Parts: sequence; C-alpha cells; structure tokens
Amino acid sequence: MIEKESNHNSAGRYAFFAARDASFKSAVNSSKFSEKQKVQAERVKLGLEIVYSAESVLITFCNKWIRVKVKNGIVRDKKGLQMLEKDYAAQGYTKLSTPQGIIYRVT
Repeated sequence: MIEKESNHNSAGRYAFFAARDASFKSAVNSSKFSEKQKVQAERVKLGLEIVYSAESVLITFCNKWIRVKVKNGIVRDKKGLQMLEKDYAAQGYTKLSTPQGIIYRVT
C-alpha cells in the first residue's frame, strides 16, 4: 500500500465554514460515482471502524476519488488492520497520514 504524509493546517476560526463547504462539495460530487463505488467506500468504512477506535470515520466524495477518513484513530486490532491494508493495496487504494487523522483514498 502506498503511504504518504501530509501537513495540513487547521482552518482556525473559519473551521465551521470550511467544514460546511466541504460537506456541500461532497454532496455534489457523490453523483459522479456509481452505486458500486459507493458500496466499496462503505465497506472500507465498516472495516476501518472495526480495527480503529476513532472519534469518527467519514466518507468524502472528491472529484476523482472517494476518501475515507479516520479522525483521531487509535489502532485496536493490528492484525486486522494489516489484513485490511493488504487487501486495500491489492485493490489500488492509498493511505495518507495527516495531523487530523488517516485518509484512505478509494477508487
């Protein structure tokens, strides 16, 4: 699995508006993906909820891919995570680590 790190800055006092804007963009972009791709993202989300103890696990629809973000996650099941990531690597998914959490890029 391809793993990257990123240093994104917080939106600070504009965080509410940035979150709302991202939510609107995700809703618009969701129409670009097939039901099969949406189901794949849901499966990734469910798998990550099993192996991580996290504040939240969110699906975001971007222009060309779907992101599944584990916000402030702590690994609960290391062996399960290794198996999931091996499967994700075989499917071509990538992993990005940020200060806010871990993002898996699906499709």
